[in-house]
Parts: sequence; structure tokens; C-alpha cells
Amino acid sequence: MESESLWLGPMRKPVRLIMLAFVGVTALIYAWLVFNKIFVTDAIGMHEMIRPAEGGPIVTIMLYAILGSLLFAGLYLSDFKGDIEPEPDGFFDIFSLVTSRICMIMVALIVLVMFYEVISRYVFSRPTLWANELSLWIASFVFLLAGLYAMQQRSHIRIYVIYDMMPRWMQKASDALSTFLIVFFTFSLVWGGYNDAKTRALRMETFGTAWDPPLPGTVKAAILIVIILVTIQAISNLIADWNKLPEHHSGAEVDETEIAHLRETLEK
Repeated sequence: MESESLWLGPMRKPVRLIMLAFVGVTALIYAWLVFNKIFVTDAIGMHEMIRPAEGGPIVTIMLYAILGSLLFAGLYLSDFKGDIEPEPDGFFDIFSLVTSRICMIMVALIVLVMFYEVISRYVFSRPTLWANELSLWIASFVFLLAGLYAMQQRSHIRIYVIYDMMPRWMQKASDALSTFLIVFFTFSLVWGGYNDAKTRALRMETFGTAWDPPLPGTVKAAILIVIILVTIQAISNLIADWNKLPEHHSGAEVDETEIAHLRETLEK
């Protein structure tokens, strides 16, 4: 039985259908590209995939199909709440949940890329020029988006020894101070790195290797964008938690749901 909708409501089914349509288009184009790679001499390869001008319309359609698949898969999967996830209650929580689902899908993509590389290298003795760099490229976005998800889940490192002894007004003051420090850090980072990130992004600075992906041109800008998103999420957390009752933590806290899942996995 399908779980209750978290935020999409009646839009869950249309979003699911759109997601499947994008995934289907992506799979069909991928199959066509693989077929051509096997039987056509000058077929489109990974070199053209990051250079749409050289690959033509089919590469552009493929890239948009991949983007649509990730976006609508993130929207659809964010409508389901994990057993150990808190209920979203901040004004920015849904956005962070969507990006977290995209991040999870990207982890699976890294596994597939490395699996392809292992088979190609050790079974067919034909190592790729792009698998390692593509995995690094995807992993950099996973690392950044995971920080946003950690902030939304309040799962970043916090020391409660002194915090729990404070009265509620002092806890609120501490939360406000920590959020201010995050805002100040973000302002300093953007102030110092904006021009460099803009320059690299405008010229799409590449990695300087055989495949030559634009890692510096995309990742440097992504760092600034994601840190701004993390800051917005921190402000959302502060507003959402402002009137909540104080929580007390102990070193003996155990997540029973997670323990039960681990036991089920071991039994299987």
C-alpha cells in the first residue's frame, strides 16, 4: 500500500508519470548511443557528451532527459519520508529533501560508473578515459548536497553537554549566534570567491586531462551556491525550532528504528 503523501498530494501521480517518461527517453537514447558505438565507426561517445555543440541535437536531448529524470525523481522520492527522518517543518525543508533524493541517486550513478570501469578494464582490457573523472565530478556534488541534507536533518555535529544545561532563552540565543556565524562565514566565502568562481564558470575551465571535463568551471560555482543554500536552511531551522520545547540529549540515546533495520538486513 502506498504511503501517505508528504507534500505533493494529488500531484504525486503526475510527477511519477513525468519521471518515468524522462527515464524512458533517457534509456532509449542511451540504448541507441550504445548500438551506434558498437556498429558505427564515428559514433558519439563520452567526449561529445560534455560538448553538446560537437555531439549535435541527440546529445542535447540526452542531457535534458538526464536532467529531467534527476529533477522529477527527486521531486517524487521527496514525497516519501524515511523512518528515521523528522517531519519537514521549515520553509526550506522540501527543497532540501528534493536535493537529498537527487544526491542519493547520484551515489548510485557513481557505483554504476565505477562498475562499468572495472568491467571494461579487467574483463575487456579497455580502460576508459572518463570514468574516474566522471565519478569525481558526481561525487563533488554529492558531497556538497549531503551537507545541505545534514543541515536539514539536524544531523551535523553538535555538542549538547553545555547546551542542555542552559535555560531556554539562552539556548535560543546560542542558536541565533550559531546561525549568525554561519551567515557571516557564507558572506565571507562568497565575497572572497565570487570573482574567481565567475571567471571559471564563464570560460568553463576544464580539468586538463584527455576527457577534459569542466570540473573547475562547475564545482567552484557550485560550492558558493550550495553554501548559500545551507545558510538558508540554517535560518529555516532557527525559525522552525524557535518555539519548540527544549530537547534533552544523553549519550545513551539509541535509534531503535535504525537498529531494527540493521537486524532485518543481517537476518536476510
